[in-house]
This record gives sequence, C-alpha cells and structure tokens, in this order.
Amino acid sequence: MYYHRINNEIKVGLSVPQFAEELFILTNRNREYLRTWLPWLDTIQKISDTREFLVLQLQRFSKGEALHQTIFYREEIAGVLGYNLLDRANGIGHIGYWLGQEFTGKGIMTLAVKDLICQGFKNWPLQKVEIRCAVGNKKSRAIPERLGFQNEGTLRNAEKVYDKYNDHIVYGKLKEEIFC
Repeated sequence: MYYHRINNEIKVGLSVPQFAEELFILTNRNREYLRTWLPWLDTIQKISDTREFLVLQLQRFSKGEALHQTIFYREEIAGVLGYNLLDRANGIGHIGYWLGQEFTGKGIMTLAVKDLICQGFKNWPLQKVEIRCAVGNKKSRAIPERLGFQNEGTLRNAEKVYDKYNDHIVYGKLKEEIFC
C-alpha cells in the first residue's frame, strides 16, 4: 500500500476498500458529532456502504475527477480528505475533509490539507483550490483561515443537512499564492 508520510505521526494514503471496516467504525463512533455538518451519514449504515463509496472514489480517481485520501494518525484511521471535485475545465480543485472528534485539536487536518494543496498544484493543472465550509462550522473554517485562504464570499442555503440549510463560506487560494 502506498502512503505519503507528512510527519512522524501523520500519513495519508489513497482510500481503498481495505480501509472500509476501520473507516466505517470511525464514522459510526462519530455519527452524532459529524451529523451537524455532513448530510450523507444516513446513507452509510453498514461496512459495505463504506466499501461501495470507496470503490466509487477509486473509479472517480482513475478518471481524474477526484482524489479521496484516508488520514492516519499514529497508524490509526483518523478521518479523510481530498479533492471532492477536480474541475479540469476551470483548473479548480474543491477540497473536503472530516476528522473523528477524538482526533481534533492536534493540528492533523491543517497539515493534511496543506499537503493536499501542494499535491494538487504539483500533479494537476490547477490554478486555484477552494474550500467551502458551513458558516457555523468554526473548526472547519479554521483550516483555510490558518492556511491563508481568501474569504471569497458566502453562498446562502448552499447545502441541505437533514432538516435545515447551511450557508457556506467559500475560501480560495490561487496557485501563485501557494506555500509549497
């Protein structure tokens, strides 16, 4: 299995079906914590749902449409991140991420997102990366803010999460602003 080591405690790897059981357990254990911000939790009810999702992400990766990575902290799956969409026509990579609650506050996601951005600009013809975060999701918003992204505005009612709509702040970083 290919892994990319970020530091002594953090590594990322291409998400593969072999990670399905451990990733499902993490998702299930954090279901209530993640439910506030992630609309897809009800579609993941068993390990096979996670496995099917990972197979789909590998298919999208093989077509150059997306990149889904699993984050490991001290050899344990801590969460995921990736380019949910690689918009090749416009040269924009759209980043998404989440961590299990027990892994937050350790700087894991900031380092992983920074690494992902560098990978994106080196491996794809991107001219920009975007991160969209729910206005109320302060932990998620802290990542692009810490990494020097520009707040490009707010999209109203941008995402339905169960019974409510969340406004999203769009953060952007241009290729000439990178730190790699």
